[in-house]
Amino acid sequence: MTSPNWADFKQWTEKSYSKKNANSVYNYAKKYHYMVNGSLAELNSFSKAKKRTVLASLIALAKYIGGYEAFKEKMRNYGVRWEGRNAIESFLRILNDDSNNVLDWVKTCVSEFDASYATLVKFILITGLRKGEAINAFNLAIRLSRAGRLDEVYNAELETLELYKFPKVFLRRSKNAFFSFVPAVFINELVQSRTISETGLKRRLERRHMQSRLKALRHYHATFMVRNGLLREEADLLQGRINQSIFMRHYFSPSINELRQRAIAVVQRLLSLV
Repeated sequence: MTSPNWADFKQWTEKSYSKKNANSVYNYAKKYHYMVNGSLAELNSFSKAKKRTVLASLIALAKYIGGYEAFKEKMRNYGVRWEGRNAIESFLRILNDDSNNVLDWVKTCVSEFDASYATLVKFILITGLRKGEAINAFNLAIRLSRAGRLDEVYNAELETLELYKFPKVFLRRSKNAFFSFVPAVFINELVQSRTISETGLKRRLERRHMQSRLKALRHYHATFMVRNGLLREEADLLQGRINQSIFMRHYFSPSINELRQRAIAVVQRLLSLV
C-alpha cells in the first residue's frame, strides 16, 4: 500500500471520532498500516482488547483510502471476525466500575470544586453526554445566553438542549449527541457559570488526587433512566446511540412531549440525590 498522507488522515480521524478515539485510531493505523494490504496473521498474537482496537483502526484507514470492501474480503480470507465484548466482559466491566460509588464521587466534586466545574459534573450526570460533548454543550449554552440567544440551543417549552442544531459539533460519523432534557431551573444555574475547559477539569481532579469517573457517569445515567421507567431504546436515544434517520422520526413527533415529561421527572430525581 502506498503510504497515505498521514496529516490528512489525522484530520479525517479528528472529524470522525472523539479526540481520544481519534488519537488511538491514528496511532494504531500508522503503526500497523502494512496489514491493510499485507498479512493479518499478526492480529492473532494480540490480546482480545488490542486486536479489537487495531482492527478498528485498520478498518478506519481502509475506509479513508477507499479500500474498505477489499479489506473486508481480506478479513474473510484470513478468518478474522469483529469480536465485540461478550456478556461476561460487559458484566465484569459493570462490576469493576463500582457504580454504587458514582454518586459519592459526584458529591465530592460538587463540594470540592468551584461552582462552574461543580455544575459541569452535575450536567454530565443528568445528560449522560460524553466528556467532550458535555463541555461543548455547557460552553455553548453559556456563550449563547450571554449573547441573549439561548433559545438557539435551549427549547424552554420542552426543557431540551437541542444539540442536533449544531451538527458540526455534535453529529459525527460514529457518535452523536442529539438532545438532552435539562430542567429549566438547572439551565438557569448552568448559564450563570463561566466557560470551562477539559484541562481545567483535569487539573481540579489532580489537585485532589481524584480519579476521573466521567465515563462511569454516562453508564450510571443510562442505568438510572431505565431503572426509573424509561425504555432502553429511549435511553439510547438520549445518549445518541441511534442513527440520524431514526432520530428524525422520533424527535419530530408528538411523542417527544410525553417522553419529556417522564425524562424530566427522572432527571429531577437524579439531581435530588446530589
